[in-house]
Amino acid sequence: MRVVIVEDDPGVADALTQALRGHGWSVRHASTAHAALELVDDAELVLLDMGLPDRDGLWVCQQVRQRSAVPIVALTARRHESAIVNALRAGVDDYVTKPYSTDVLLARIDAVVRRASGTAVAAPAVDPGFTIDATAREVRFAAGQVVQLTAKECELLQALARTPGRPVTRAALMEEVWDTTWVGASRTLDVHVATLRAKLDPHAQIDTVRGVGYRLAEPT
Repeated sequence: MRVVIVEDDPGVADALTQALRGHGWSVRHASTAHAALELVDDAELVLLDMGLPDRDGLWVCQQVRQRSAVPIVALTARRHESAIVNALRAGVDDYVTKPYSTDVLLARIDAVVRRASGTAVAAPAVDPGFTIDATAREVRFAAGQVVQLTAKECELLQALARTPGRPVTRAALMEEVWDTTWVGASRTLDVHVATLRAKLDPHAQIDTVRGVGYRLAEPT
């Protein structure tokens, strides 16, 4: 995914760039409002600081919305209600206040991108080698094998199967499957991944991506 970071603080921009590249995304950086407008036309996501040196982030958002429906996530220290309302009315898709955890930000980004692209119901770009019947809670493999899943195992596999070969953060999985980003609940995720691995073996593989989350291996 092509991401543009609009942020005038070099330290914040560098940290975000490293985190997003570790997630497998292409990242470009603009430190001013006018520089941002030169980069957003082919972007798939914009992370927008609302306090920029030349123009306010609201102005950037309004300019982008005149030419693109690209998802925009506002990143700002402005916490008061009027600032949030103004940003949402200007066209941002989500509003994340500083300081924030990287995992929570990545989860919010994943949620915004899913809503914007409709990937929650779309077929994956890469065939994972099986189909999921959410109603019957079954996985059907091409060779004819059928595996029964619990409700949470089914939701977890669906979240991973949208992007075979690409890592999905722990926070994103927790938010989607359990509707929480509470770090203390992540042991639940590990247990469900372990039981899912046992059920899918040897037909499909879930890899651990250290420091990020999990990835459904592409079929060989």
